[in-house]
Amino acid sequence: MTESFVTYAIWLAFGCVSLAQVLAMVRLIKGPNTSDRILALDTMTVNAIGLIVMLGIAQGTQIYFEAALIVAMLGFVSTVAYCRFVLRGDIIE
Repeated sequence: MTESFVTYAIWLAFGCVSLAQVLAMVRLIKGPNTSDRILALDTMTVNAIGLIVMLGIAQGTQIYFEAALIVAMLGFVSTVAYCRFVLRGDIIE
């Protein structure tokens, strides 16, 4: 038995988060109103961060964690900007 329990756990986590990503994409496309689409987009960002971090754990490199931080910052700013646009019609006051 050359593979450890952690390897199986990471592959199971990849599958679960990938399924969550697909379901969030369905909500993004099918969402009945704009707030559902905003939440789906934010959920997709969080799922992408999780996938990037798990890829870094699986490969044993630290560069993926820095990429996850960048995606997290961009995801937060884009969610705030999109919400401001929907609420006010303008991003910059």
